Amino acid sequence: MTTAIRFGTSGWRAIVADEFTVANIRLAVAGIAAYVKTLPEPHRVLVGRDPRFLGESFVNQAARVLAGAGVTPIVIPEAAPTPAIAYAVRTLKTCGAINFTASHNPPEYNGIKYSTPDGAPALPEVTSQIEAAIAALQASGAAVPQADPGTETADVKSAFLKRLAELVDLKAIAKSGIKVVYDPFWGAGRGYTSDLLREAGVTVETVHDYRDVLFGGHAPEPDDHLLADARKKMKEIGAVLGIATDGDADRFGVVDADGTFLQPNYLIALLFDYLVETRDWKNGVAKSVATTNLVNALADYHKVPLYETPVGFKYIGELIIEDKIAIGGEESAGLTIRGHVPEKDGVIAGLLAAEMVATRGKSLGMQLKEMFGKVGSYYPVRENFRLTPEGKARFTEKLKTDPAELSGRKVTSVVRTDGLKLILDDGSWVCYRLSGTEPVVRAYAEARSEQDMEALKAAAERFVLTS
Repeated sequence: MTTAIRFGTSGWRAIVADEFTVANIRLAVAGIAAYVKTLPEPHRVLVGRDPRFLGESFVNQAARVLAGAGVTPIVIPEAAPTPAIAYAVRTLKTCGAINFTASHNPPEYNGIKYSTPDGAPALPEVTSQIEAAIAALQASGAAVPQADPGTETADVKSAFLKRLAELVDLKAIAKSGIKVVYDPFWGAGRGYTSDLLREAGVTVETVHDYRDVLFGGHAPEPDDHLLADARKKMKEIGAVLGIATDGDADRFGVVDADGTFLQPNYLIALLFDYLVETRDWKNGVAKSVATTNLVNALADYHKVPLYETPVGFKYIGELIIEDKIAIGGEESAGLTIRGHVPEKDGVIAGLLAAEMVATRGKSLGMQLKEMFGKVGSYYPVRENFRLTPEGKARFTEKLKTDPAELSGRKVTSVVRTDGLKLILDDGSWVCYRLSGTEPVVRAYAEARSEQDMEALKAAAERFVLTS
């Protein structure tokens, strides 16, 4: 049975030895090569990976297929963060990069991300061309050509760390004397955050700092419930900050001095406020439609243009390329800043969090409390609801209408940037997005008080389950 290879918001992902097979990898890379051949010469593509199982073999397969298509592969020998690969695309001026990673997904998954020549995730108009080329190859039944890939390689680490040192005030972090714990989750971020901080004179300790293709037996996701070891190490050394990255280091997780996990929504808002304050960057801010409206309030407060995008970091990446924003972020733990790569970067997120704590001399929790005092309080949450295929079909129809109320609460405006976002009369909101791959609806909600959160969550759930 032919596999339909589809590139979603972050490339194509599948379970290894199920759909993620050598035959399908060759097809996917051949489709990318076909797109690359439409670009101006020279046709050169970086090929990288995270530390997942069989990553080296997959890179070799991709290099052979690229060579067979007349595209020069430049292999990155060691596992590398997605943002480091994106930066190398821009500095080496290649026709993009193929990156074997499933990011924060469980260890049985792998995937392919294709970055375009600007270093950004491929936009739908590009991935649709790649998918069409793959489908044509499948329909033809022809073998995918392969050739000797040669020996051209690239070290992406040194240049990327140098750029990070230009963007982050490492001297301020060192001068403050703060201690930091870093958890790379056995992933591609190993040797990046920790090396840079140590070289700057910062006391930093690590956990999970070795290769494990099973990521400790769970997804390499820097989320609250998986950061116990980082918290333990923080307590041992008296660290005021814990920072973590996922499997390919494009997402971040942050733990405050008291062990509290600071959800990504809040770090994005805090860093936006901090960059305006310290860099005087007021060109704009971007957030996905499902990200906290605390960013909206801060944009009003600082008189900065706001861009609200569909979910998918490629849309924020475009605004970075155009220099329209100081920072862009998504509630799913992705952000980047002005003058940096148009791609999620969990490494710079953690480093900027350290700079912010060092410079302000206050915990993240204290800074958040002060921010609420300036612009009001916001309490975001996300929940997934699994539906039957029939239930998903009914809910899909329901999303086509604009409701006037949500469980008796007046809807003052409807936003359809991505999915259905309902703004309520007190400024709270709910946003619904359907998964494109499974019968799941994602419900994002944000209340203006902790007391109202449970009621809002219940209203959001009723709207789904009464379809």
